[in-house]
Formats: sequence, structure tokens, C-alpha cells
Amino acid sequence: MCFSAAANFVGSAVLGAVGVVTLTKVKHKRELLFASLPTLFAVHQFIEGFVWLGLDGVLSPGVTHKMGAAFMLYAQGLLPFLIPLGVLLFEPNQKSRRRMLPFLALGTGTTLYMLWALIAYPMQIFVKNHSIVYINDGTNNTVLAVLYVIATCGSLFFSKIRDMVIFGAANLAILLVVMAVKRYAFTSLWCAYAAGASVIILAYFWKSQLKRPFPYGEAIWG
Repeated sequence: MCFSAAANFVGSAVLGAVGVVTLTKVKHKRELLFASLPTLFAVHQFIEGFVWLGLDGVLSPGVTHKMGAAFMLYAQGLLPFLIPLGVLLFEPNQKSRRRMLPFLALGTGTTLYMLWALIAYPMQIFVKNHSIVYINDGTNNTVLAVLYVIATCGSLFFSKIRDMVIFGAANLAILLVVMAVKRYAFTSLWCAYAAGASVIILAYFWKSQLKRPFPYGEAIWG
């Protein structure tokens, strides 16, 4: 994935199918956000397909810039908030949901800063070694990267649900590999392979149908 427009569009179609099947397995409204992740990743990869078309000269620079901004909005601006919120809502009891609150607070702060930085600083998009590089001087720093990882992967590691921990471990492993091999293209590559890991979400929803929905009677926020 993410090495050409065609690869992104094909990957998006596959992920879209995974996402639709996952959503059919939802048993409660609290499961909906987390179950939507494969579909959201599919849309994300579809958007990057247009970025590739723009960089290949098929689309205008203006359209390419807008598609790149949309890609970064989800990758950097929304994921640190959506993942811990999705996990918190899905957790089976109040105690495990409370464990998610620090990650949600950290993710919210990270998201707010990144959204500001994406607006305040100019964005650069270009191809290097068959991968798309996204650069924003406001978001490309080590401290922010660490906070991002804690908010996204950390919430998964502290989940009471084993498959969420597996999903978190897969994403952390992918992250470390991408950082070691192609750090300059981290945003594009990590999002692509994290999207591929969404099959873990489908597998969980598929095999846990008889165990869900959880008793949410004492849930935070009703």
C-alpha cells in the first residue's frame, strides 16, 4: 500500500469491505466508534490516492494540497483523539473505562495542538523513494511524536479486551519498523500499515458476537 495511486485505491476498497463487515457485527452504540476505524482508514487511504494523482501531475497543485491537508488532518489531527475515545466507550466496565481517561485527555490535548499547527504552519508534500513525505514544522518533532504514540497505542495496551491489546502491539511494532526504515515517510507508511492491521478489529468483532454487548449500565456518560 501507499506506493502509488492504484495501490491506495485498491487498499481502500479492501479496507472498505473489511469496514462494512465489521460494522454489521456491532451490537451496541458504544461499539460504533471503534468498529468504524477500518472504514475511516479506508477513506483515509482513498484520499491519499488523490494525493498520488496530484504528485503524478494528473490533478492540479491546489487539489493536491487540499487532499494532502485532509490526509494529515486525520492522520495527525484526529487519530490521537478518536482511538482513546473509541476504546473508552467500548470498555466493558467502569473501572476499565476510567483507565482510559488519562489517554483521552492526552489525546485531546495532542489533537488540539496538532490541529492548530496544521493551520498555522505551511505543509510540504513530495515523493521520496516511492513514498509520500508530509512535512509540517509544527507537528514534526520528537516530543509530540511520543505523546501521539502514548495516546494512540497506550490506550489500547491498557484495554481489558485482549484483541485491543493485540491491535495496539501490532501498531506499535509497525511504528517502530517504519521509524527505523523510512522515518521521513512516517505519516504515510504508518497509517497504511496500521490500516492493514484493522483486520484484527474485524476478527475480534466476528469472534466475540456471542459475548457482546457488554453490560453498560454503570457506564460513564450513560
